[in-house]
Amino acid sequence: MLAALVAQGADVVAVSRTRPGPAGRYRHAAFDLLDASRPLDGLFEGGIDTVLHLAWTVEHGAFWTSPENLDWIAASLRLARAANRHGVKRFVGVGTCYEYQWPSDGACCEKTTPLWPTTLYAVAKDATRRVLDEYARQNETAFAWARLFFLYGPDEGPSRLVGSVARRLARAETAELSRGLAVRDFMHVDDVGRALAALAAGGLTGAVNIASGEAVSVADIARKLAAAAGRPDLLRFGALPDRAGEPPRIVADVARLRNELGFRPRYGLDSGLAATLETLQSHGEPGR
Repeated sequence: MLAALVAQGADVVAVSRTRPGPAGRYRHAAFDLLDASRPLDGLFEGGIDTVLHLAWTVEHGAFWTSPENLDWIAASLRLARAANRHGVKRFVGVGTCYEYQWPSDGACCEKTTPLWPTTLYAVAKDATRRVLDEYARQNETAFAWARLFFLYGPDEGPSRLVGSVARRLARAETAELSRGLAVRDFMHVDDVGRALAALAAGGLTGAVNIASGEAVSVADIARKLAAAAGRPDLLRFGALPDRAGEPPRIVADVARLRNELGFRPRYGLDSGLAATLETLQSHGEPGR
């Protein structure tokens, strides 16, 4: 993400609870946005014209119902108010495809698909978007909302689909799966970072889907990984039960991303999955 923003020519201020150190033209601030006792004004020293706000609770499995979602609503609004006080002209927030009421046979479109969040996480994201949108309009700030769909990449944790299957294949172990009937929209994390950087640096406003626009079943994701590894014999479909209540299809309409923002991904699904597997095979297992 930092590298993508720097490539856009931006002077970047990165904020997190720790101090990671990728090289680039940026400065880093270690700051806990959930600490309401600390004023945020210091983050804007030197002048900031754009905020890209990605922070939220993301603990796998727990974030759907975590009470911390409420804390992130408050923290996001505090950040927006501080940004407004310091003259920020563009604010980009990050939401989720789980804000949508998913069409059973089509793609989620920002302009026409109804919103129907059904978890605390999704409701909190949608509520934050609604408030920030109106607040930005009131203060003449350009506001965009990136709705992420399904990400994958070499640092993906072993509890997630691609991370789990790729690690098992890299170790020549069997991969137990459900029937894999659910259809999803996956995008390589490097392309997601580039898309978010382009949205932050551009002038597009409103909701924008960040996704590939390609519908693929969970089973086909596993098959593509196995084909790249040369070990289709390691897949065990039906060894695990299908998830109860799992939505059958979640796929994005990417017309705004492609036609209005002008973004094109570097990775196709086959090449992205192969690169993810190759990284795990060559460099071990990041994300553990």
